[in-house]
Amino acid sequence: MDGVPRVPEVPRVPEQRRPGSSTDTAEPAAALRFSVLGPVRAWRDEESLNTGSPQQRALLAALLLREGRTATAAELISALWGEEPPDQALAAVRTYASRLRKVLDPGVLVSESGGYAIRGLREGALDLATAQDLATEAEKAKNAGDLCHARDVLGRALALWDGEVLAGVPGPYAEAQRVRLEEWRLQLLETRLDMDLEQGCHAEAVSELTALTAAHPLRERLRELLMLALYRSGRQAEALAVYTDTRRLLADELGVDPRPGLRELQQRILQADPGLAEPSAPRAEPAAAPVRPAQLPATVPDFTGRAAFVSELGEVLASAEGRVMAVSALAGIGGVGKTTLAVHVAHQARSAFPDGQLYVDLQGAGSRAAEPETVLGAFLRALGTADSAIPDSLEERAALYRSVLDGRRVLVLLDNARDAAQVRPLLPGTEGCAALVTSRVRMVDLAGAHLVDLDVMSPEEALQLFTKIVGEERVGSERKAALDVVAACGFLPLAIRIAASRLAARRTWTVSVLAAKLADERRRLDELQAGDLAVKATFELGYGALEPAQARAFRLLGLADGPDISLAAAAAVLDLPVEDTEDLLESLVDTSLLESAAPGRYRYHDLVRLYARSCAERDEWPPSDRGAALSRLLDFYLATVAGVYLIERPGDRLVDHLATPGYPGLRFSDRHAAQDWLYAEAVSLLACVRQSAQPDTLRRAVDVLWAAVDLAESGTNSKEYEAVAARLQEVAHEEKDPRAEARALITLAYAHSVTGRFDLADEEAGQARELTTASDDPLASCWSSNVGGAVAMYQGRYEDSEQHFIRAIENFRAVGDRPGEASALCNLSRTHLATDRTRSAVAMAQQGTAMYDDMGHALKGANGRYALGLALTRSGKLAEATECLQQALRVFQDSRQRLWEGMTVFRLAELDLTAGRPAQAAANAEMALTLLRGIGGDWRHGNVLTVLGRALNSIGQLGRAQVCWREALDIFEGLKAPEADEVRGLLNPAAVA
Repeated sequence: MDGVPRVPEVPRVPEQRRPGSSTDTAEPAAALRFSVLGPVRAWRDEESLNTGSPQQRALLAALLLREGRTATAAELISALWGEEPPDQALAAVRTYASRLRKVLDPGVLVSESGGYAIRGLREGALDLATAQDLATEAEKAKNAGDLCHARDVLGRALALWDGEVLAGVPGPYAEAQRVRLEEWRLQLLETRLDMDLEQGCHAEAVSELTALTAAHPLRERLRELLMLALYRSGRQAEALAVYTDTRRLLADELGVDPRPGLRELQQRILQADPGLAEPSAPRAEPAAAPVRPAQLPATVPDFTGRAAFVSELGEVLASAEGRVMAVSALAGIGGVGKTTLAVHVAHQARSAFPDGQLYVDLQGAGSRAAEPETVLGAFLRALGTADSAIPDSLEERAALYRSVLDGRRVLVLLDNARDAAQVRPLLPGTEGCAALVTSRVRMVDLAGAHLVDLDVMSPEEALQLFTKIVGEERVGSERKAALDVVAACGFLPLAIRIAASRLAARRTWTVSVLAAKLADERRRLDELQAGDLAVKATFELGYGALEPAQARAFRLLGLADGPDISLAAAAAVLDLPVEDTEDLLESLVDTSLLESAAPGRYRYHDLVRLYARSCAERDEWPPSDRGAALSRLLDFYLATVAGVYLIERPGDRLVDHLATPGYPGLRFSDRHAAQDWLYAEAVSLLACVRQSAQPDTLRRAVDVLWAAVDLAESGTNSKEYEAVAARLQEVAHEEKDPRAEARALITLAYAHSVTGRFDLADEEAGQARELTTASDDPLASCWSSNVGGAVAMYQGRYEDSEQHFIRAIENFRAVGDRPGEASALCNLSRTHLATDRTRSAVAMAQQGTAMYDDMGHALKGANGRYALGLALTRSGKLAEATECLQQALRVFQDSRQRLWEGMTVFRLAELDLTAGRPAQAAANAEMALTLLRGIGGDWRHGNVLTVLGRALNSIGQLGRAQVCWREALDIFEGLKAPEADEVRGLLNPAAVA
């Protein structure tokens, strides 16, 4: 990668000198600012100054671009009029200078040696000078290996351009400067795009490069970058098509072949050169921001012993530099201290991994271990990768993860792994990175790993840990009793920590009392195996010493599924005020029976959770209290998610038809806080819904899922949402509950429509319609028709679609659900549009959007504007259509509705194509492909590819267009979609012509 380009010189411009140099004579005029990277403008503070006629602005520009150097009258006359100046040129120059003096501060425009100069400007007063400074800073950052900062600085420099340089300024000098500065801008842009690719930002770069190659078709460097971006995005055929298009264009326009660098890149792509697959920069940063994650949990202050292991693991991590990857896998029984040791070692090694540390609990000991693709998504986001750039498949995510880490020094701590298969995709695989893995199984099949078998502590280490927690004064006089305690704990660190914490909290107990109590527990549990005996006995000791309120909290909180629980959710489980709940939970943290995962969130060690559940089964009386606790948690989620739904959709009647929760939920002051809660709580919420797939809680569980429908469109949680919906439908069918089954089918049909599986969605919507009759559920009847109509529309069954939507409108009106009616009207508008009834389509979309606006329905109003934008596009009202779609896009972006954001950008691409802006259409279509990655399904992907092909064909990139259409055809033929016929026509050269 070349250095950051400097401003190219032109012969007619004298050597430039910064304002405020030693030869400047005037005092700095701090309030004056000037721009030349666009229209020539001047400001004093925030006041815009009148810079006069075009010729007067030309004089001002000529003086500003000399940056303090004197321009003679002859030079200025030549700059303004060239070789044929008017008779009164000198007088005109003097007039312009006089007028400018009156506008500018005194002493700024000076007369000198028969010419003029602008002096005394403060640093940064001219946008061009600022751009030059930023370019210099970017070059220094790049040379220092900080590509992310260099890219950010270059972006700031490029943002200073505001349209055409010296816009509207006449004269040969201004024209030469326009050419010079436009060339520099393109060079800076190429450099920044090169950095984008080095940072793994391939998908985003394709959109911008597609538009740039259309605007500058003969610029081979842009074509080269586009080929590389496409190849790294997994689009090899399109990358090769760019070369074919470029070769043909250069031959037709200039009669030359592509330059050697472009030919070499084509050959490397043909050979699938591994060197092209990943960035080659020495320190590539993540795509979106210079994020250096610091995710390690806090290390325990009383870490004790394990000196040999700490030294051994530290040496392995220290060897990461210069090695492909350092991997250490710690194995041992539960409670032996694997996580504590790994976290301690990781903190000690932090300085060796300055680019960050990643951490995840893989939940390998539980019933639902973390999926590698989910973990990779979280890691990529932590490294700064935008959601839209994260691919769908495990293989693609793993490849991108390795690309983002290439050249960086990052430590990855994979805690509580199930097996090597779960771990392999999460390993960095790049030089300078390292991974620490903890598991209960010995990972002999993890190639290249340094295996460490962690046993219980030695008696000396165990006693040291016990003493650190309890205190030297209390242990010193009862050393034998202390040894009895740690021996009774089986020398397991977790058991020792719990026992010692209990003693530390009981100042009246002696160590001998603790030893006796623990011995009693061991005798009571003598049927257990040795390892289990130590842990269970310790748990019994810790649990037995809890106050009744603490013990109840310990039992009940362990019942909830999910990786952790929020303070508010815990308060619902315990049926206590939040303040009292927090006191109880913090007291449990003090006993080491509960962990504080993050502020306001708590979790159990998996062994402790199992024990807490066994205590609940044994001690919670009456037994119905267990079910009541989980029921309150479900009610809390139902009440809260209903509030989230309503704050996004004011006036929507869905919440009136949900089950009535018996426990209150949270209230939010604005929709952003509501959204933050929903997405932060998504995993625990869906776990609770899945756990509640029981006869007595089934209906409420279904209603929680229905009200949390935004999760189906999020991309991040879509797969789990769909899986939970399928489970609820299965249980509802087994229980012969038509109401619950119909609602579960509606959520499942919608989830499948989001992912483009329309056959399944159609079948489920049909089953839901049949069940709503038997269940007398009017709102479910409305929505089953509305969802069914949308699916039929996507399938091209417009007559069926129209019947469903008409029925939905009638049903919504019958129950007084105006937002539902507006939704069905906007959907019916799209069916009318598809059947060439444009005028009625516009009217219906306008009616539905107006209804949403009357109710203050921002999010659904955006859906209405989406439909209206489509109808207006078809009717030829392109300016109005653009405004509608842009308004919708802003709301979808603000609401984190990635599916609809991507689809709106796609519709803007269609509009651009209709308006004769194929380059912009291609850029928007590329952006839509990026946004819809991992969500929306193949059918939507095929539609975007079709439009992208049309746009590329219009800008002369015929080879790429053919590749896009062939990929779209494969999709549509696989789906047996009617759009296949259209694409076949496009692939026919006669049809294209």
